[in-house]
Amino acid sequence: MYLWRAVDHEGEILESFVTKARDKDAAPRFMKKAMKRHGSPTTIVTDGLRLYKAAMTEIGIREKQEVGRWANNRVENSHLPFRRRKRAMQRFRRMKTLQKFASVHANTCNHFCVQRHLVDRQTYKERRSAGLAY
Repeated sequence: MYLWRAVDHEGEILESFVTKARDKDAAPRFMKKAMKRHGSPTTIVTDGLRLYKAAMTEIGIREKQEVGRWANNRVENSHLPFRRRKRAMQRFRRMKTLQKFASVHANTCNHFCVQRHLVDRQTYKERRSAGLAY
């Protein structure tokens, strides 16, 4: 099973989608679904996998793709909490449970994870102290 995730420029997870295959048919389905819900992006950062290029050509947004050595870091770092949780659960056995968990995890992670780069140090310390007080 493959988990496709769309992440915005601030690191928030926009969309999670599970497929059985990671191929040219699954990529456009995911991109169309994400664009239908969140609109057309100005740029799309991907890794160097060739199926992204083919899928974007099929959709007609090939010129918006960016591929770089470290450009994909925000997406890769957004996977870390999910991978940690998946390891604790000792993998998923069904696609349906993975899809449910991925969508719920994305919503709770976006809500409770403080985006450190968006607030100054003093505000961050106050919020952290208030959260730990309970």
